[in-house]
Amino acid sequence: MMRDFVMKIVVIGGNGLIGKKLVNTLRERGYEVVAASPSSGVNAVTGEGLADVLVGAQVVVDVTNLPSFEDAAVLEFFEKSFRNLLAAEAIAGVGHHVALSVVGADRIPDSGYMRAKAAQEKLIKAGGVPYTILRATQFFEFMGAIAQAATDGQTVRLPAALIQPIVSDDVAAALVDITLGEPVNGIVDLACPDRLHFDELIRRFLSATHDPRQVVTDIHARYFGAELDDHTLVPGDNSLIGSTCFEDWLSRSIA
Repeated sequence: MMRDFVMKIVVIGGNGLIGKKLVNTLRERGYEVVAASPSSGVNAVTGEGLADVLVGAQVVVDVTNLPSFEDAAVLEFFEKSFRNLLAAEAIAGVGHHVALSVVGADRIPDSGYMRAKAAQEKLIKAGGVPYTILRATQFFEFMGAIAQAATDGQTVRLPAALIQPIVSDDVAAALVDITLGEPVNGIVDLACPDRLHFDELIRRFLSATHDPRQVVTDIHARYFGAELDDHTLVPGDNSLIGSTCFEDWLSRSIA
């Protein structure tokens, strides 16, 4: 009797915020899923463990990130990790490489982090493995960190540029669909239904969390090292739209 085929999916960065959600959902649906990370003996930057973990894998999902935003370090991280992944995927015969990227990665050349993500995307496109790149907007869960990074004393300086952030649950849900679908050999944008001004978004977040800091609008305030305009951080036409609005997430988070 032939055994039913079960797709094997390897999630690189499977212990992170998005990785854990993706791994859990795919396992609940009955797929063979490996959460790969340095703690499990798989390091994409050094190549350690990649050959073994990719044996029999049909799909690889890369949701890795780097805690450091130093220009040279982040570029080296994304370039080295993908080159190692590409070589291992070619040997294993992987049929679909899925990568999580950032809306605006190709529109913020002044940001070292965004340059690194754009470089990663370029490598993926030229790599030869069928692929899908999901570009997501900033996560709701990072509003506090964004405010902290822009704080000087009791003042938070932010531009009024438009932004369309999203909740991580919606990102993970979109990745599930993409992982189980056919490669598009292109880029898919993902955002929440709300298009908000950056300064007002953080102002509402601080007010709802009873934070006394004051948001000051500054068109020259930088985000990831770059100045923004109303097109930098919003998705393109025909993008995927998540189901969770900012106010719904904020009210749930406070509760």
